[in-house]
Amino acid sequence: MSTTPSVLFVCVKNGGKSQMAAGLMRKVAGETVDVHSAGTRPGSVVNAQSAEALLEVGVDISAERPRAIDPDLLARMDVVVTLGREATVDSVPGPVFENWDTDEPSTRGIEGMERMRLIRNDIAARVDDLVRRLV
Repeated sequence: MSTTPSVLFVCVKNGGKSQMAAGLMRKVAGETVDVHSAGTRPGSVVNAQSAEALLEVGVDISAERPRAIDPDLLARMDVVVTLGREATVDSVPGPVFENWDTDEPSTRGIEGMERMRLIRNDIAARVDDLVRRLV
């Protein structure tokens, strides 16, 4: 049995915040954490501005594709993190569930790449904290 901690990041479309969190976690934790992402209602593509914002910090998620939550994978996770206020995941035995009520700059009139950078930075700080707790 693996002793590598596992994390599943979830948002609604699995095209933005959860993909950003997974990419940032892979960069920070490397092989020390098994990282996954999924959506409650997955879209068809990764958000271009999310991908661009991550490229600015050396993380390439351009090859990622949104996917639905796999119930078997969900049950095997150590931690399940929902990002934002809209994504909800029914609790199952095993994982610890967390919600990251991430910054939403658009509520302050901030749009475009400035918005995406603020979201990226908020998620990055939370990822750093989670890595410290897991490894």
